[in-house]
Amino acid sequence: MLNHFCKKPLWECTQTLAAVAQGRQPADTVITGARLVNVCTAEVQDDIDVAIAEGRIAYVGQSAAHCIGENTRVIDAIGQVIAPGFLDGHIHVESSMIGAGEYARAVIPHGTVGIYWDPHEVCNVLGLEGVQVMMEDAARTPLKAMVTTPSCVPAVPGFEDTGAAVGPAEIADSMTWDGVVGLGEMMNFPGVLAGTDHAHGELAATLAADKVVTGHYPIPETDQGLNAYVASGVRCCHESTRAEDALAKMRLGMYAQLRYGSAWLDLPNLAAAITETDIDTRFANLISDDTHPHTLVANGHLDYILRKAVECGIDAVRAIQMMTINTATCFRMDNELGSITPGKCADIVFLDSLEDLNVIRVLIDGEVVAENGACTFPLPPFEYPAWVTHSMHLGRAIAPETFRVEAPTDAAEGDAVCVRVIEVLPGSVPDREVRAALTVTDGALESDLDQDVLKTFVFERHHETGTFGVGFTKGFGIKRGAMASTVAHDAHNLLVVGTNDADMALAANTLAEVGGGMVVVADGEVLGLVELPIAGLMNDLDAPAMSEKVHHLEKTWAEIGCTMPSPFMTMALIPLACLPELRLTNRGLVDCTTFQFVDLVVDEN
Repeated sequence: MLNHFCKKPLWECTQTLAAVAQGRQPADTVITGARLVNVCTAEVQDDIDVAIAEGRIAYVGQSAAHCIGENTRVIDAIGQVIAPGFLDGHIHVESSMIGAGEYARAVIPHGTVGIYWDPHEVCNVLGLEGVQVMMEDAARTPLKAMVTTPSCVPAVPGFEDTGAAVGPAEIADSMTWDGVVGLGEMMNFPGVLAGTDHAHGELAATLAADKVVTGHYPIPETDQGLNAYVASGVRCCHESTRAEDALAKMRLGMYAQLRYGSAWLDLPNLAAAITETDIDTRFANLISDDTHPHTLVANGHLDYILRKAVECGIDAVRAIQMMTINTATCFRMDNELGSITPGKCADIVFLDSLEDLNVIRVLIDGEVVAENGACTFPLPPFEYPAWVTHSMHLGRAIAPETFRVEAPTDAAEGDAVCVRVIEVLPGSVPDREVRAALTVTDGALESDLDQDVLKTFVFERHHETGTFGVGFTKGFGIKRGAMASTVAHDAHNLLVVGTNDADMALAANTLAEVGGGMVVVADGEVLGLVELPIAGLMNDLDAPAMSEKVHHLEKTWAEIGCTMPSPFMTMALIPLACLPELRLTNRGLVDCTTFQFVDLVVDEN
């Protein structure tokens, strides 16, 4: 299943590896004098040599002198630690706002050699054809970009309009593609529990292909429902927010993926499942899920999460296991990846020490691909097709009057009208449904800054239907202006939040003109803009350039009054109708505890 990710399949180089291990043939590369993090035995071995040939490991032992020939490259690793290359078991590249090629260039210097990538963001916009384009972009790099076919396109059928739809037949076909290793997060856990044909058809298509089903079980339930979900073939889940949830999943043989990204910072809470127990951690993974470009540039990737895990009290060797051999085993690829042992791909991270855990060198398939924080491989240009970079199809004009929210016909001027409000919570995936009383003004309901209640609209942007949903949100704290984004999970329709109609129209039209992105406006002026013309989700700039643009955008949020960390990532979840409690799609307000549309206005009688 993985052979095309490696320099050569094992069956083509067994004779060479056997000869090199015994000194009958010289190695391509020999590492000498390293401290080895042996993830197979959870120990650190001193003064270890490693011999590499054909992109794979041939020998691990006290001396590889017999493997060194005239043309063998020798890497002196005395005083350095070597560990298997880091594997991210659940990642959405699109959240970095950069293309897959630039993403690889951003993460490889931090020790990441492989990712299990669920591209359901781009799939919701451009379908599986868009996924194939992204895979072509990733193929320009040494990064092992292993794809799990998006399972929930749309995330909640019948509640939103997406750019494409994927079902069991499409998933069955994708399982034959090179590069696809499983099914992306099965967010439709209600469908799995209810036994729907659609959800179980997708599971069946994956399991019949002997590939891995990845999960999404966010509710704090650890008994019958979780058992049913695991029994349906789901192998891992990244949505635990309580230590007891992660522990329950591991006890049932499900891999608990402990998340620490840019906005979803669950690891400190989840670490207690390990630090306050004496469990075997083989069923624990460390993952990023969604990572902002500024986080990648300022902090790193899996190396950053590794340091955070140690800071949370997890032993460094166990933490390294959780992003190497545990991840490879989760995806049934430990025969190729995840350890520095004979026959495995020579994917190796060099660290300065087990205390500081700074990455100083990275090998993929035996080749040095990064050194001292910089990539050493070329990145040829990539041309995105026009249909990928032109994805704004609104089908309607947007003007200030578009944002008028009519009051109920029986409400008089000055009356208080009770409405449902989505309350967003900093650093939290779930939101809360709350109520607010809004005063009727000129026959309409307006944003109320004293209550921190803002008009919120979601416009369909894929099929020119012209449809939109109307709601109110609370929690951003802004005092003027508006913001808009086409990063609006998972349908990625056009999301607009604001204090006044004119600025909301300016924000929406600005993104329509540039092909999507994120924008902050105030008083008729664009304060900050991040253009994302690739599916309305990404840009072809490199990570430092995108980090600078996004960092500036966040400053403009502060200018209009918002103090929330990573506000756009929190805002982006407003339309995600598979998460509790209340969400807004282009079709309207959705109660995500009952999965029913609900009215904006609440009848208090």
